[in-house]
Amino acid sequence: MREDSLTLFGFGSDDEREVFDVLLSVSGVGPRLALAVLAVHEPEAIRVAAHSGDGKAFTKVPGIGPKVAGRIVLELAGKLVPQGTAAGAAAPAASAETVWKPQVVAAMTSLGWSEKDATSSIDKSLADSPELAEKGNVAEILRATLRWLGQDGARAGNRIGARG
Repeated sequence: MREDSLTLFGFGSDDEREVFDVLLSVSGVGPRLALAVLAVHEPEAIRVAAHSGDGKAFTKVPGIGPKVAGRIVLELAGKLVPQGTAAGAAAPAASAETVWKPQVVAAMTSLGWSEKDATSSIDKSLADSPELAEKGNVAEILRATLRWLGQDGARAGNRIGARG
């Protein structure tokens, strides 16, 4: 509801409305974009994509590019969890990386690294400290990756801002 208009949104189920409300909590996602996501994906597919860090699923929605998709995945990581018991119990250990890795990659890309360089750097830095991957602390993994990149000036040259 706004001063100049009264807008109503209708949903086929309570599940759609719940996902819509959670999508609205993402910065940069308004009602029209949230409705577009629901038009392309079922609520459970949105939950699975957000929980598994699948940003590509969100880029299938018209008006959502890779940056917005990454932000959606980042901000919905703990808010939308798949409802199916099979999906929830599928592989908690295997999906641990899918929870933190997209967040670290998004942070690295926002700092100027390409997604490919960020992913590669994360993997290489965690080879030295595998216990960080097990803990899954995004801040610690990001710090370790940046420290790993900073150890060698040539590695730091991969940063987009450093090329210029």
